[in-house]
Amino acid sequence: MSQKILLVGAGYMATEYAKVLSAMGKNFVIVGRGGDSAKICEKMSGCPVYRGGIEKYLSETTDCPQMAIVAVPFVSLKMIAKCLMRFGIRKILLEKPGGVNYEEISELSDAAYNTKTKLYVAYNRRFYASVEKAMEIIKEDGGVTSFNFEFTEWSHIVNSLQKPRAELENWFMANSSHVVDLALFLGGEPKMLNSYVAGSLPWYSKASAFAGSGITKEGALFSYKANWKSAGRWSVEILTEKRKLLFEPLEQLKIQERGETNVKQVEIDDKLDIDFKPGLFKQVESFLSGNTEKLINIYEQKKRAKIYQFMEKIGSFSF
Repeated sequence: MSQKILLVGAGYMATEYAKVLSAMGKNFVIVGRGGDSAKICEKMSGCPVYRGGIEKYLSETTDCPQMAIVAVPFVSLKMIAKCLMRFGIRKILLEKPGGVNYEEISELSDAAYNTKTKLYVAYNRRFYASVEKAMEIIKEDGGVTSFNFEFTEWSHIVNSLQKPRAELENWFMANSSHVVDLALFLGGEPKMLNSYVAGSLPWYSKASAFAGSGITKEGALFSYKANWKSAGRWSVEILTEKRKLLFEPLEQLKIQERGETNVKQVEIDDKLDIDFKPGLFKQVESFLSGNTEKLINIYEQKKRAKIYQFMEKIGSFSF
């Protein structure tokens, strides 16, 4: 089979992937449905876009790629991934969060298992230079003792977005899971979780405020909060026996040493995060090289989706 990479989608994220693949000198083809997005993608990436959709491309090509990157709208992720598996593509990087809800992600997990497909979900924040530096410090300090995070969404902005109702009603999964994934990636997988929610929004009926706490399988305590009707921003704090590591914004790393009150900025080599969408270059590099330990596979994402589902409810849960 050809070493060509299939890039599905022609919107903003597909354009960012195309820039990375071009810089890497990779052989790839972009497949979109057509329209204005294809024209913009061609202009921004300098690469041609095959128009007509993925099924048409796969049914016509005699040179089917063996791996694919899927960067399509949230509501279409499951459909495209299943189509690729049906046509025999067995290595796929699927844009986050992989599906609209737990049920879709579970369905993809089953499909990947049955077809022996290596299916990964693309949470690019795991590959930030700030995160890589933090992982070195955490290891040096002997691990995480506790952590906390905030995933407040700016509802006044979200409310004005031209998004499908299915995406807005699942905004926690579509967007907030980005910061929750990063916090759990660094802090550890929950063993127990106590979750509280209150309120609602016109576009999100489940809640407008979130709070909770728990303990990880390694024994680290954690807590979280979010109030989508108030002020706030995404942030993650990781505590070791020696330091507090602060990501606010997530692309930057600040440190407070034990016994000190000042917080200092950590110098990081973030050239790739400046030249490309942050985290994307190293994420693609990881996927293509097969060194995928920092990527989350669809089976792990199924477990995470269950956690996200619980965080939208009131209750105590064990995993």
